[in-house]
Amino acid sequence: MVLMRRELGDVLRERRLAQGLSLRGLSALAAVSPGYLSEIERGTKEASSELLASVCGALDVPLSEVLASLSERVAVMESLTAPVVLPVSGMPRVSASAA
Repeated sequence: MVLMRRELGDVLRERRLAQGLSLRGLSALAAVSPGYLSEIERGTKEASSELLASVCGALDVPLSEVLASLSERVAVMESLTAPVVLPVSGMPRVSASAA
């Protein structure tokens, strides 16, 4: 199953590391606690739109670029994941993507 919060965390971590920023450095620039930012990067917490905008601003990367990277990652993960079959009472089985 693809979890967008995990993929988003990976995208943000990769961007941070590419710029040579520590977690503390980025958290100071984005005005987010290091602990919370760490949870976002690990995919254990959902990022609000406000937090995401703040982190993107601190990384000097457009939100649209981060979301495009996220979309690409999710598409790759979906292609590697078997579809989930959803049982529906009284209806034939329906296949849906694992999202």
